[in-house]
Amino acid sequence: MPQGDGGPPAPAPRPKSASVRSVPLPTLGGMTNQAVPARPHPLPTLAACVTVVLWASAFVSIRSAGAAYSPGALALGRMSAGALALGLICVVRRVPPPPRSAWRGIGISGVLWFGFYMVALNWGEQQVDAGTAALVVNVGPLLIALLGARLLGDPMPPRLLAGMAVSFAGAVTVGLSMAGGGGSSVLGVVLCLLAAAAYAAGVVSQKPALAAASALQATTYGCLVGAVACLPFAGQLVRQAADAPLSATLNMVYLGVFPTALAFTTWAYALARTTASRMGATTYAVPALVVLMSWLALGEVPGPVTLAGGALCLAGVAVSRSRARTRAPRTAPAAGEPRSEQVP
Repeated sequence: MPQGDGGPPAPAPRPKSASVRSVPLPTLGGMTNQAVPARPHPLPTLAACVTVVLWASAFVSIRSAGAAYSPGALALGRMSAGALALGLICVVRRVPPPPRSAWRGIGISGVLWFGFYMVALNWGEQQVDAGTAALVVNVGPLLIALLGARLLGDPMPPRLLAGMAVSFAGAVTVGLSMAGGGGSSVLGVVLCLLAAAAYAAGVVSQKPALAAASALQATTYGCLVGAVACLPFAGQLVRQAADAPLSATLNMVYLGVFPTALAFTTWAYALARTTASRMGATTYAVPALVVLMSWLALGEVPGPVTLAGGALCLAGVAVSRSRARTRAPRTAPAAGEPRSEQVP
C-alpha cells in the first residue's frame, strides 16, 4: 500500500550476487546502451575486387594492342573509348558536371593518372621486360601510402604496413622470376618510375575530389581530361588504326570500356569509402592475377617461384585489408555494487 508519514520503512534492495551475470537491457528502437561497431559494407570491397580483376586483364590486352599501336596512340584510343562510354551513361542518367570544388583534384588526376601514366607505362613496357616493369611500377602503392600519410593524414596501422611489406616482397619475387625475357634499359626503368609516381599523385589528388563529386563524375571527367592531354597523338592513332588488325583495335576498345570506364569508376567508389593507402595496397593483387590470366589466356605456365610470389601478393593484400578485433568496453560498477561478469 502507499507509504505515508510514520508508515513502515521500505524494504532494503537485495544486493546482487556476484554469480549473477548482468546483461545490458535493450533501449528504445532495439539499440543497447553499449556502442556496437558497425560491420563494414561489402559493396566497397566488391568494387575494389572488380577493379583489381579488370586492371589485371588490361596487361593481357595491352600486349596484343601494343603490337599494332604506339604508346601515345594506344593511350589516346583507350581514353577516347572510355570517355565515350562514360559520357553516354552520364547523358542517359542526366548526371550533371561535378561541382567546382572537385575540379582541381579531377584535373590533376586526369592529367597525371589518365594521361601521363598511360603513355609512360605503355612506352616503358616497350623498353624493359615485363618482370622489370611489374617490379618498378609496384613502387606506386608505397608512394601512395607515403603521400596519403603526408598530405591526407591517412593512418598507417601496423597491419597495413605489414601487409604492404609482404605484398611488395611478392611483387619483387614475381618480377625477378619473369625478368630477363625482353631486355631492359635505363630509359625504360625511368619511364616506369615516372608512371608509378604519376599513378600515386593521381590517386592522392582524386581522393579529396570524391568528397564533393560522385565516382561516376570523377571518372568521366578525369577520363575526358586524360583524352584531351593525349590529343597530340591523334595523328598516330588515325594512321595506325588504318593498318592495325581488328583484334588489336578491339583490345584497345576493351581497354577503354572495361579496365578504364568500369574499373576506374568502381575504384573511385571504393576510394571514397576508405583511405588511399588501403586502396593502394589492394592493387598488389594485380601481379598475382596477371600471372593467372597469362596462364589461362596465353598458355604461359608460371614457375614455382612465380607462383610463390603471387601467393605472397595475395596474402599481403589480405593482411592489409584485415581489421583488428575490438573488444566490447567493460562498464565500471556503481559505487558499492559488486563486480559482475559481462556477457559478450
